[in-house]
Amino acid sequence: MNMIYTPKQIAKELNVSTTTLRRYEDQGLIPDVPRTPSNRRCYTSLHLQAFVTIRALLRGFEIPVVYDMMRKIKNHNIEQSLWLLNQQLHDTQVEKHRVEEVLSMLRNADFSKYRSLKVTDSMTIGEVARMAGVNTSAIRHWEQEGLITSGRNEDNGYRVFSQTELRKIILISSLRKTVYFIENMKHLLNDLETQHFEQVERSFQLALQQLNSQLMKQFSGIAELMKYIEFYKEGAGS
Repeated sequence: MNMIYTPKQIAKELNVSTTTLRRYEDQGLIPDVPRTPSNRRCYTSLHLQAFVTIRALLRGFEIPVVYDMMRKIKNHNIEQSLWLLNQQLHDTQVEKHRVEEVLSMLRNADFSKYRSLKVTDSMTIGEVARMAGVNTSAIRHWEQEGLITSGRNEDNGYRVFSQTELRKIILISSLRKTVYFIENMKHLLNDLETQHFEQVERSFQLALQQLNSQLMKQFSGIAELMKYIEFYKEGAGS
């Protein structure tokens, strides 16, 4: 038998407000909600699982991604939703490899090459951006924040970056999701420059731990998503 729930019942079950439930509904994340003759919402077991799935996915994935996945399922594009999910898992794997790669690079005394690209003391902003895998606008922002410095090409006045600054840029790009405050990042960069690597390595280990935690949360969300998809395919609540 398909249960019927009021917004307050589901809000209490999930420890959220009824406003949050309405927002998910207004955003088109859940199946259409039937109404009583007095225009009250009647949530079903399918809606409950949809809400559970949203909350679980949000612990491991970014809001736009979760919303996109849920909308695709509502529009009967289940396979597209799963491929989007697969891409997110791939991105997490890539991020883990990147953190491990950078940690290995920082331990390596020979920094004449990075990702098969020659490292010099007069690299352009475009070159260091390609090496670090970031936008040039991010590098300019970090320079404005005082995290890195650049020299100037005497012939054309363009920015040039040294090996030391490239290391800093790579470190910032790798830890920006786990080191939240500018001053903390400045301390890490100073440790890097003075070759006090203990704190730098601890920060990278923390980044790896957080990626492991994120992966666990992602798979917990996936478990709820698969329940929802099965529910949806069975036509529960329709």
